[in-house]
Amino acid sequence: MSEQTGPETQQPSTPAEPEREADSTRAAGSVDAPSLADILLAVEELWPESLAEGWDAVGLVTGRPSQPVSKILFAVDPVLEVIEEAATWEADLLITHHPLLLRGVNSVAANTPKGRAVHRLIETATALLTVHTNGDSAVGGVSDVLADALGLEDVQPLTQAANGLPEEGIGRVGDLPELTSLADLAGRLFGILPTVAGGVRVAGDRDGLVRRVAVCGGAGDGLFDAVRAAEADVYITADLRHHPASEARESAPDGRPYLLDVSHFASEWLWLPAAAAALDNVLRDQGHEIDIRVSTVNTDPWDFILTPGEG
Repeated sequence: MSEQTGPETQQPSTPAEPEREADSTRAAGSVDAPSLADILLAVEELWPESLAEGWDAVGLVTGRPSQPVSKILFAVDPVLEVIEEAATWEADLLITHHPLLLRGVNSVAANTPKGRAVHRLIETATALLTVHTNGDSAVGGVSDVLADALGLEDVQPLTQAANGLPEEGIGRVGDLPELTSLADLAGRLFGILPTVAGGVRVAGDRDGLVRRVAVCGGAGDGLFDAVRAAEADVYITADLRHHPASEARESAPDGRPYLLDVSHFASEWLWLPAAAAALDNVLRDQGHEIDIRVSTVNTDPWDFILTPGEG
């Protein structure tokens, strides 16, 4: 059964329970639990690795395919605090959106954050699986969830996947049911996203009317050509850098597309409850009932922000 809980804005730091033995402690009472290999097949059905971008690193990072899985935790980032949360709950599998080892490494010694993460995963017998750009591109992926939350209609990919269906690819574009002001859309978006320090940054006429909306969960300032080709009135994404945003505004006719810049973490966290529910449904169809939760740890890197008038 899947359980979805929003991330806490405070930084919970529950101490990890004593380390557990991978084979003896976990196996007890888990005779009917699916194996990690079974879970990998279900994940591949939902988010095929073939949809991942060429530069990406997705798939199994730690864990034995033969180990039983009775608890799965979903999270955005495989940081130590999330790994300890998984260990405390005695999760057998941690599924994260962001990779732990995106770039090549020469060592996983425990004197670095990534090394300590690998050690803790192995010490606590917690398998780690990455679903990154394959989770972005697939039907029901990160940007689909964001588009659904905003009520967009006639949704299509911003860029089609090279190895996917016509409805798969990075980013989405669709239409609001009715015209709305940029300020109202920004307010609606702010209310949808989990609470983080950065909020929503807006570029454009607050009273300007918008209907066609492009979205890309995570960093999307490389998609401006596709956004313009889609004739979007507004583009919602994260991590907009100064120069791409400035150039987009300078080249935009009538100031469009307007820009809504949100937290990278917040834009992708929305996918986690949907992903947990989707995996739960697939596993139930296969005759498996396991516990699936969404992490409560806020892994947005920023703690507070100052705005004009504040000290």
